[in-house]
Amino acid sequence: MEIQWDDMRIFLSVARTDSLSAAARVLKRDAATVGRRIARLESALGAALFAKSPQGYRLTEAGQRFVAHAEQAEQAMLAAKDELRGDGEALSGTIRVGAPDGCANFLLPRVCVALTEMHPDLDIQIVALPRVFNLPRREADMAIAVSPPSGGRLSVQKIADYHLSLAAHRDYLTGAPALNSLEDLRHHRMVGYVPDMIFDKELDYLGGIGIDRVALSSNSVAVQFQWLAMGAGVGVVHDFALPAAPGLVRVLADQVRLTRTFWLIRHADDHRTVRLNRFAGFLVDGVRAELARLETMARPDAMR
Repeated sequence: MEIQWDDMRIFLSVARTDSLSAAARVLKRDAATVGRRIARLESALGAALFAKSPQGYRLTEAGQRFVAHAEQAEQAMLAAKDELRGDGEALSGTIRVGAPDGCANFLLPRVCVALTEMHPDLDIQIVALPRVFNLPRREADMAIAVSPPSGGRLSVQKIADYHLSLAAHRDYLTGAPALNSLEDLRHHRMVGYVPDMIFDKELDYLGGIGIDRVALSSNSVAVQFQWLAMGAGVGVVHDFALPAAPGLVRVLADQVRLTRTFWLIRHADDHRTVRLNRFAGFLVDGVRAELARLETMARPDAMR
């Protein structure tokens, strides 16, 4: 029996979601059809690709070996479409980008709007999750991260350095105890990450300056920012977020100044895909420009 490319595409979707129903939602087909196509592919290959368990569909040893071949076929199809489409044409289709929620909330909105204005047939999905994305499972086409991965068939490109500062709202500071040194922070309500939900050591800002108690904590940068903007306490804020809340001001600026880096993470094989290469180039340039614009706005002389 001949192997159909569409069956391989369905196989990859089930492999990446561990579920017929989840794959069906992604593929916009019914689960029964997805199941039949998997069965047809297994019959053509003469091997079981999945083992069903209470946790869902798990790849068998044969399925794990077949993933690499299916992904090579996927990349070949994408590359062929790109070549036929031509390099100079507008981008189209859907591209999903994973990002930490600070970047997703404060940097990517303007960048993505500009991209869709340039390419009206392009659909951009931003998935803002406070954790590391699993690119091998195709949770996203590419991801922005605060630490480069240590392994896997992934490519890494530095986007830019960015900065963070301790900040509080003017209204909070008006009635709060004096704040002239790091030691004084113990007299203040601190805002930050839930300690055991810090998914990357680069995000342990308060731990790095000796703070061991956080009165208001969330795994979401957006929630932390809202607390600080309403005058709830003191916390670490991305400099590029400061223009979004004019009442927020830096504190202990001469003692706390953090520098981190955004990295673009991609599947290694995707560099053969012109469409994703072009999108990645636009994305990196856009994030760099937006970061520079917002950090310039957040400078003390620019905020007066």
